[in-house]
Amino acid sequence: MAVAVAVAVDAAAAAPQNLADLHDLAANREDLCEILQNCESHFAPQSGYCAGFSTITGGGARVSWSPGQTQGMNQRERIQRAALVVRALGGVARVRTLHGQHVSRHDIDLAIHAGLLARVRNGWVAEPTADRMLVDAARHGAVITCVTQAKRLGLWAHDPEPRLHWGVTPGSAGGKPAHVQVHWARPLVPRHPDALEDPIENVLALVADCEPREQALATWESALNQRLVTRDALERLPLKTRTRALLRDAVPFADSGLETYLRERLRWLRLHLTFQVWIAGHCVDLLIGDRLVLQIDGATHTGEQRDADIRHDAELMLMGYRVIRVGYWQVMEQWHLVQDQILRAVAQGLHLAR
Repeated sequence: MAVAVAVAVDAAAAAPQNLADLHDLAANREDLCEILQNCESHFAPQSGYCAGFSTITGGGARVSWSPGQTQGMNQRERIQRAALVVRALGGVARVRTLHGQHVSRHDIDLAIHAGLLARVRNGWVAEPTADRMLVDAARHGAVITCVTQAKRLGLWAHDPEPRLHWGVTPGSAGGKPAHVQVHWARPLVPRHPDALEDPIENVLALVADCEPREQALATWESALNQRLVTRDALERLPLKTRTRALLRDAVPFADSGLETYLRERLRWLRLHLTFQVWIAGHCVDLLIGDRLVLQIDGATHTGEQRDADIRHDAELMLMGYRVIRVGYWQVMEQWHLVQDQILRAVAQGLHLAR
């Protein structure tokens, strides 16, 4: 998504008084856009320092400059401009892309010598405070993908033993560490040379190949639920048979991976399953049939929350519901015991209204 930086600014807007102030204030990418907008009229008459930042995008980022805008700058200004261009590009950038923004090799070398940039590998530089995952991916000629990128996007990903997942193309340089799960598959969406994070379509395709079906489905449903991608867009891609089956079963309504797991694990019972339904003034995790309630406690189920849940369980029982309360860990690691309780309750007809 592009972030436009307006050329016209309010003359009364506060602006840094020197380039050092600008560099200190631009603590992150969003701040940089705002600061450049506020200071453009202040610095442009002096050197065109800010005038070139017209559009900043993700992978394949574009920051528009003209050669004339860099003329007249002293060495200190050119060094700091080089560092800010790298920051605008996400903190890690290809040297070729910087050249396209009229940042010379000499400017880059000076910025490295001054400690404002660091050389990641041949053809790549980064800020000293850049995201370490991005730096490592650039150093090894890879992109962050699969479960690792899913987590970075805030998606549900069941990964009890976290391991980095990278996507690479055959013949890529940089060497690949043994502790990283490397995916060599051809991406569905072509990767821009500047990209260090895979597009969501590639992420989901690799999750489908890499993870067990239940876990992959939870990640897919999380992406659909958060509207990071649409079903229609995925259906138009050349998906593998297994991946297309995953898409067919995925629904965009699951609020968590746990909901996906329960729906998949209890589907065979052919009973009506209602998730996150309000009964007696509180939300229950799952209603099985008409009267069987499954409540799942989190890791910090203590104190006032536990007291409130006990009162709610009592209210449900007085209304004719039967409650099975289990812990999150039991669902994830001892499902056979949880399933046994549910099956025995169903066998006794406790899920039916009487």
